[in-house]
Amino acid sequence: MKNYLNFESEIKNLENEIDKLKDPYNQEGLAQVDTQKISKTQEELDEKLKVIYSNLDPWQTTMVARHEDRPKSKFFIDNLFDNFIPLSGDRFYGEDKSVLTGFAKFHGQSVLVIGQEKGDNLESRIERNFGMMRPEGYRKTIRLMQLANKFNIPIISFIDTPGAYPGVGAEERGQAEAIAKSIECCMELKVPTLAIVIGEGGSGGAIALASSNKVIMLENAIYSVISPEGCATILWRDPKKMLDAAKAMKLSAKDLLELKVIDEIIKEPLGGAHRDKDLMLENVRDSIEKNLNFFKEMTSEEIFSHRKNKFLKIGRNKGFINNPEDLSALTPKNKKFISIFKSKKFLIYSGIAFSIILLSLVAFL
Repeated sequence: MKNYLNFESEIKNLENEIDKLKDPYNQEGLAQVDTQKISKTQEELDEKLKVIYSNLDPWQTTMVARHEDRPKSKFFIDNLFDNFIPLSGDRFYGEDKSVLTGFAKFHGQSVLVIGQEKGDNLESRIERNFGMMRPEGYRKTIRLMQLANKFNIPIISFIDTPGAYPGVGAEERGQAEAIAKSIECCMELKVPTLAIVIGEGGSGGAIALASSNKVIMLENAIYSVISPEGCATILWRDPKKMLDAAKAMKLSAKDLLELKVIDEIIKEPLGGAHRDKDLMLENVRDSIEKNLNFFKEMTSEEIFSHRKNKFLKIGRNKGFINNPEDLSALTPKNKKFISIFKSKKFLIYSGIAFSIILLSLVAFL
């Protein structure tokens, strides 16, 4: 049974009509299949999908990103990689089933694969905790990322989570510390790292694994510091204002690419990734191959500098930087202004002024 979003009522009607036309036994007695009418209705459906999905507002994009039929991390892992060997446990507390981790082969090359998994049905969603990782999940990924770094193995992460699990037990076991350590580990790696946001990229739960050389998003995925409902509740105390919140947050792939928070958008099939999973697989495969080849000739220090400069560059397009492409030194643009503070006259005059103020305070007391 197909699942439809609230703005897809016309699409639902057209698809139901096509299904009836393809089934000659749906009416009383036998009937012939009207191929001409099927083709015409299919063209109408494609046009309707194109119109609707080319004009999605940020809240509708959020609903598409959360679609229950959308391909999950396990689907990509099973179909993109060979010889996947799942590894479990953080060696401190236990196993977190909301994240799949293990070593695999991609086109003959060894890679570490990390995937936040929401689950496909109610039972698996409960088992996977709806993709919300606990501290042991982050510590498991840290352990394996350090192992991959040791053996010079690239890391590919699939991001799909509403956020880190906010339960009491998770907080007691050091949720914030585990997320911070995961971000620190990601930034220190000397191997290429790719993070692909396939659905929701929510809060610190996502950034803990998305501090990568390349942050890539599917066309209808979202990536934000908080959910639109949470933002609306905090700002307006009204979760129903999620559309206003979604617009203000700039959480869509298109907005984030313009802000240079992400590096690439992977195009989705017409009507969303869930409508043609095979085409979605091909698009993701091509992106992974292209980006792994980009880092192939780089040294470990160049890979590290690439990641560092990428994050230092965010929000600094109009800052005091001489060359935004190389921010390692963080050299101020206005050297003349800075030199004033280093001059002897400035130090002498500021010393005299400080002495006068100090003497005035002593006299007053």
